[in-house]
Amino acid sequence: MAEDKATGNAAILVLKRAFVRLGILPFLLLAALVIFTLMSENFLTLRNVTNVLRQSVYLTIVSIGQMLALLTGGFDLSVGTILALASVAGAMVMAAVYAAMPEAVWLSISLGCLAGIAAGTSIGVMNGVGVAFFNVSPFMMSLGMASVGFGIALYLTGGVPVYGMPVQFGDTFGFGNLFGFPTPVLVVAFLVLALYVFLYRTPFGRHFYAVGGNLRAASLSGINTRGILFLTYVLCAFFAAVAGMLLTARLDTGEANIGASMPLESIAACVIAGVSLRGGVGRLENVVLGALFIGLVQNGMNLARIESYLQTVVLGALLILAVVADQIRLKYVATLKD
Repeated sequence: MAEDKATGNAAILVLKRAFVRLGILPFLLLAALVIFTLMSENFLTLRNVTNVLRQSVYLTIVSIGQMLALLTGGFDLSVGTILALASVAGAMVMAAVYAAMPEAVWLSISLGCLAGIAAGTSIGVMNGVGVAFFNVSPFMMSLGMASVGFGIALYLTGGVPVYGMPVQFGDTFGFGNLFGFPTPVLVVAFLVLALYVFLYRTPFGRHFYAVGGNLRAASLSGINTRGILFLTYVLCAFFAAVAGMLLTARLDTGEANIGASMPLESIAACVIAGVSLRGGVGRLENVVLGALFIGLVQNGMNLARIESYLQTVVLGALLILAVVADQIRLKYVATLKD
């Protein structure tokens, strides 16, 4: 009896240490794989896994940008609007150039993508100016710009989807393959690699963690905290705008009403991945896994024919669970140190 109790205590201690080191994400991933595999025989097929990767591309790109905002102690509620504005502006420019010069297909695609990314990034510039130079709360600044950007997108389109883009745009960036891999997956792989090098192989990357860990101490150590905060929201908007253009290619239309769930989903992906809401803590590779987990859960619920309204409930519950788990994890860290 005593041996069984000792074995049980040892197992609990091992689980606690694993939880402290890895966070809640591995446990949630394992639970999701088991549950949805039992609910649908198509869940773990190669075709469905490929589909999950494609569907998770957009959330992954937005989430790695949202991670930067969380690292510096803020967050960006305008990422959904940025995605929509980039989609609308890019589609309108692309369609206009293509209509004027039907033979210049790739010129119209290039100009459309540049216009869309520039339009989306401009929202990030405004967010960065407000937060970094006028000390506006990230909550109020990004919430206000979300309303502004959504209004601009609706004004430009009148609420009507934008059509007329070259077929090659959707065939290449929406459904195409390159070197045997889906093109959107290669785009997100490139962006993640570039951000990884920037965060962990350059001094500027460490500055994001320093600013989020202690803004005053970072300033006293010579870090340009205003510049880092400004860059944070510009980069966050840039990633959301890129996601907007890729989603436009998949939908083959410019939409003002897409991206509404992106703020919640991107924050959930980051928090589930262990990014602290207090700032200064989080790993890029975990955020990628967090976004894949959200996509996996949504895909599994679709296969299980769970209604979309209930899926929103599940996503909100996962976010709350992740925040609670983070609090418990901090207590365990203190306990294990003692």
